[in-house]
Amino acid sequence: MDLPTAPTRWPAQLRGDYSAARADYSVDQDPARYSEVEHDLWAQLLARQRALLPQYAAPEFIAGVQSLNLTDRIPSFDEASNVLYHATRWQLIGVPGLIPEKEFFEHLSQRRFPVTVWLRSPEEIDYLAEPDLFHDFFGHVPMLLNPAYADFMELYGRAGERAMQLGGLKMLARLYWYGVEFGLIETDAGLRTYGAGILSSFGETRYAIENPEPRRIRFDLERVLRTDYLIDDYQRSYFVIRSFHDLMDVAVNTDFAPLYRRFGAAPGIPPGTSFERDELVAAAAPR
Repeated sequence: MDLPTAPTRWPAQLRGDYSAARADYSVDQDPARYSEVEHDLWAQLLARQRALLPQYAAPEFIAGVQSLNLTDRIPSFDEASNVLYHATRWQLIGVPGLIPEKEFFEHLSQRRFPVTVWLRSPEEIDYLAEPDLFHDFFGHVPMLLNPAYADFMELYGRAGERAMQLGGLKMLARLYWYGVEFGLIETDAGLRTYGAGILSSFGETRYAIENPEPRRIRFDLERVLRTDYLIDDYQRSYFVIRSFHDLMDVAVNTDFAPLYRRFGAAPGIPPGTSFERDELVAAAAPR
């Protein structure tokens, strides 16, 4: 089996154990393998992020967390899959870590979300270089209980193969970064986040909503597809949707091919760049 080579953010050395991975890079979770130290760390991470949700998270994310009935023990992927399947027909599969785009897109297109089976160490509670179980599960899975978002994720997976054929992979990765990992949304209660990369990070949860430095730009597909992102620091730009139907509209009604042809070979727009045409959204007042 070839080792993964090129997803959106690869560290120099892959951390997971790929020796037991199947051809589609799936592995069994084996909940019994987790130590008490790992369960305790999960509990710390969960408590810390849960405390931030009422002030910073989108209502849909909060509802998803509640539906999953998370406890102080590392969750079973099979049990979570039962909840997901009854709600939106999604399931979880274990993976050893980051996987190649082809397999990643295929899983999403079949409504299977890959979740890393290993958990960070206690020394990495605030930062690690690649996604772990807490990022993948707490950050991503709650939103898969929202029907519009769940449908968008399937369509995103289906768009992946065509992007690979048309040389648009880098541009499509930017949509995942800004629309899935670091997305913001306007709600009746004000600016909130649903992005997995934000909501699994204690520091960036507050930063993304309240800090005056980053640019919060009204979601515009062309702008998103052309804007580079940071992989080792808080973002300098965020994109703000009005509802999750904004994402569905993009996935259903957009022919990406002309955008790939026009901008695929062009340099990306540096993070934090300002344009007069950008519609900016104000930061929330500090809580």
